Amino acid sequence: MRWTEKLLKRIGDIIHIILNWMVKLAVLVSKRSLNILQIPFIISGKITNFFKDFSRVLGETFTALFICAIGDLIAGILLSGMTNTLEILPGLLVLIPGAIGMRGNIFGALGSRLGSNLHIGTLTPELKKSPVLNQNIISAMILTVIMSIFLAFTAKGFCVLLGFESISIMDFTVISVLGGIFSGAVLLPATILISIKSYENGWDPDNVTTPLIAASGDLFTIPSILLAVQILLWVRNGYVENILFIIFIIIGIMGFIYGIQRGSQLKKIIIHSTPTLFLSSLFGTTAGTILNSSFSTILSNPSILALVPLFSGQSGDLVSILGARLSSGLHIGSIESSLRPNESAIRNFAIIVILALLIYPLIGILAYFGSSVIGVESVGLANMVFISTAAGLMLTPLLLIIAFYLNAISYRRGLDPDNIVIPLSTSMTDPVANTFLVLMVMFTLGFTL
Repeated sequence: MRWTEKLLKRIGDIIHIILNWMVKLAVLVSKRSLNILQIPFIISGKITNFFKDFSRVLGETFTALFICAIGDLIAGILLSGMTNTLEILPGLLVLIPGAIGMRGNIFGALGSRLGSNLHIGTLTPELKKSPVLNQNIISAMILTVIMSIFLAFTAKGFCVLLGFESISIMDFTVISVLGGIFSGAVLLPATILISIKSYENGWDPDNVTTPLIAASGDLFTIPSILLAVQILLWVRNGYVENILFIIFIIIGIMGFIYGIQRGSQLKKIIIHSTPTLFLSSLFGTTAGTILNSSFSTILSNPSILALVPLFSGQSGDLVSILGARLSSGLHIGSIESSLRPNESAIRNFAIIVILALLIYPLIGILAYFGSSVIGVESVGLANMVFISTAAGLMLTPLLLIIAFYLNAISYRRGLDPDNIVIPLSTSMTDPVANTFLVLMVMFTLGFTL
């Protein structure tokens, strides 16, 4: 009997152990299954929360980008009508992308600084005189002249280095500085007004100011260059041109000396911005040389010129929006200065990717209809949209990398991202954007460089 009882007890223990393990296994499987089943709901919830949290941001940025696209389209139409001017003044195409980018760099950085000052409370939305506002205005004026001169010398240097036929250094300088003064006279008050009024009306300047200013730069730079070209043609090869050249050089030198000797804020902006903008000029001029190297192809397909400001302008706007948002995040502490993007940075990346998927096909459509309206021979709607979309999607990952690491590295080194990120990111984007655009044109239309 005893051995029977022991046997039954042993069997009961074994059964108990087996049942316990089965229960544990069932619970474990249930938990794992539940976790797996929750994945779609978690993803759906994150997507829903993302669009809920950022629907306003997406709305603001897309609205701003669409308005900018119209401005860029007008600039593209004007540029596509400049083929005769570009033939009369060889090498001018090398200058134009750099000039367009420089206006956006100087005044986009100004808008970003004003936006950051509005965020942290050192600047109020009222249009009143203040040291912060005054020194930002003076810095934009000084940098416009200095960088216009440097851009002219850079464009001439690239033409000589690469063997391009080109106009003289005095011609480049007069066109560049006069174009900078004319466009700056419009962009300076526009930047201040856009920055302050967008913030006052509840729009985030990081989403609105930078792209609108960049588009304004695109829109007003080409007419300003055309006006400068007309003035040059009136005074060319005479004493007046020589006098203008000397005056501009003297103003640039005196402006730089004044900037580094007056006011801590002004000195900081000039010292931080000047080397950054020098690099930006080199990148911008590189973009111009890429276009100039395929000048014959562009002349045979002038509708491509209508796409150039649209594509480079919207690419610059996207990287500027991201740069401004990351910069503000660093200032207020929502984004860490780590070389590894945190969740907040990744959410900003997602915004840019969504905008890219929307905006690049749209600008191809706009470029096609814009060139058709003025009777410019077009490469066709399908080709225009394909070129723009394919080149844009190739470019987008680079935009994210450029904006994020420029912000993180500059902030970690104690530099203000507002003075560095937008100028450098947009200028680094320009040559890459033009390279992808030219490559897609060659691929789509079957040309060779």
